[in-house]
Amino acid sequence: MPPPESEQSRWFALEVQSNEPALRAYLRSRFPALPDTDDIIQETYRRLFRERATGRLRQVRAFMFTVARNLALDFFRHQRLETPPAIPHLQRPDVIEQQPNAADAASRQQELEILSEAVRALPDRCRQVILLRYMKGCSYKEIATLLGISPETVKTHLANGLQRCAAHFRARGLTSPWPASEGSS
Repeated sequence: MPPPESEQSRWFALEVQSNEPALRAYLRSRFPALPDTDDIIQETYRRLFRERATGRLRQVRAFMFTVARNLALDFFRHQRLETPPAIPHLQRPDVIEQQPNAADAASRQQELEILSEAVRALPDRCRQVILLRYMKGCSYKEIATLLGISPETVKTHLANGLQRCAAHFRARGLTSPWPASEGSS
């Protein structure tokens, strides 16, 4: 006869492990560029056990999702291996160049990382259209020629991409850096 489960094992199985598939799906959908969700989940567990030991833990699922989200955001905030390319219309043309303070610089870096994540999460064709339009400055006709599609299809991909990127930003409580509407070129 196997030994009875300890209270902590039962708690872990019922309260924590039962939420892991939903947490993994959440991390994959919200942070598709996250290289390793296992690290985030393990650190979430560590913090969960630490919080439980204090006796203050009330809502296990909410705590797990909040900690995992914050850990993922911290990962992207601290990741300096590859700086995403600057989007030209994000830079304000100031007459007098001023150094941003540390908080502004960190906020801008986080927004660029989230923008880069949003663009990487787009479908291939949509991402190509966005990058050609905003990184290369190509017109609709030039993009259509390069990709072998009609200018109307370019407009459709562009509108779809901008909407998806804006939604990506809204989901993180930020305003979108993308223009509200595209004029024809």
